Amino acid sequence: MAKSSDAKEDEKLIQILKVLDAKWPESKIEPSLDRIKALVDILGSPQDTFRSIHIAGTNGKTSTSRMIDSLLQAFELRTGRFTSPHLESPLERISLNGTPITPTFFNYTYNDIAPYIDLIDQRSESNGVPLSYFEVMTAIAFAAFADAPIDVAVLEAGMGGEWDATNVVSSDVAVMMPIGLDHQEYLGETIAEIAETKAGIFESGKPVVMAHQEMEAAQVLMRKAAEMEAIPLREGLDFGIEKRSLAVGGQLLTIQGIGGTYEDIFLPLHGRHQGSNAAVALITLEAFLGGGSNALDSDVIREGFANVSSPGRLEVMRRNPTVMIDAAHNAHGAIALSQALAEEFTFDRVIAVVAILGDKDVVKFLNELSKVADEIIVTRNSSPRAMPIEDLKRIAVDIFEEGAVSAAPSIAAAIQEAVEKASQPNVSIGVLVTGSVVTAGAARALLKRDR
Repeated sequence: MAKSSDAKEDEKLIQILKVLDAKWPESKIEPSLDRIKALVDILGSPQDTFRSIHIAGTNGKTSTSRMIDSLLQAFELRTGRFTSPHLESPLERISLNGTPITPTFFNYTYNDIAPYIDLIDQRSESNGVPLSYFEVMTAIAFAAFADAPIDVAVLEAGMGGEWDATNVVSSDVAVMMPIGLDHQEYLGETIAEIAETKAGIFESGKPVVMAHQEMEAAQVLMRKAAEMEAIPLREGLDFGIEKRSLAVGGQLLTIQGIGGTYEDIFLPLHGRHQGSNAAVALITLEAFLGGGSNALDSDVIREGFANVSSPGRLEVMRRNPTVMIDAAHNAHGAIALSQALAEEFTFDRVIAVVAILGDKDVVKFLNELSKVADEIIVTRNSSPRAMPIEDLKRIAVDIFEEGAVSAAPSIAAAIQEAVEKASQPNVSIGVLVTGSVVTAGAARALLKRDR
């Protein structure tokens, strides 16, 4: 029996992804825009064929990108969205009108630009630094967006900002999410140094929407904005959440924007941090659509937010018992996760399944998690950077109560153990799987299959 066209495209995709996986990994950085600039130049600068919104920061980028994307679509604009890393499939990174790129379109786009990728790699042989996985994925996104075509791209910086591959665009609006300590080996040892690098996405004379920042970061960002003659729009000063209340399946918001006040916005996501992300997304839309001098159509705004989803962000995957996944992977993310869990869920106990990367501040992460988790099952994800189980268990024993720490050989085994422990009558026990995007993605795939 002949294979279907879809099956053939899936096979082609697998082969292409093997080629991409063999490239310079995105966790290994050689800070430079030279390679990606050379590639997009030879491709005819596809990133210049659409308008763009550029998002950097430490946490909240993907959720905010998805909110901005949904709002733009509500205003009948054709969108492209580029985010990273992915949960389950690399195709998630490139979306057209909110839907991941199809294998057929991805394969076509890659094959179209592959000869030029090889050409740039040959030129780069002299310094031993070929195009990275992330740089090639960025180029594929730009080429696909130009070919689609789209009206506006929502682009999430991968790491940093100044030398991030996405920074070959000249964006209409820059967005800076909260900055914390992460990837210090590349970005700097202090909040100020990290902010300096991330502020490299600011464009001269263009709006810069800033989420609430620590003072150390805020000072650097404001100085950079002044140097660039950019237009700063600051959460807590120029815009913000005026009212927030919990609602079934999410939260109800009143947001004070630049052009007016927007009431009765239902956001189907959990956590105070997601409310803040929503405020940033709305003001970004105001800035993009005309500077925010007049209020936008509130009904369209409500429609845009009501359609938002953010997989892997405090996402409930099953009930009885409740199993949630969250991609928090650093101390800042753990704080937001703990606050959301404490405020919006009423479990008698929480069992956490944790697999985390060894280059993170694991002590701070687990300290934050211990505020809401009564028990922890440590395990390991598939990343080569994953912390060994015994090392993670040793740290957890010093933080959690005696007898509250156990280990499992895999994420699947850890989830099974947690679910069995949580399946008790007359008591509400929640299971939380977290520690890394890789962990959340693996858990999501397992729980979807079971469901």
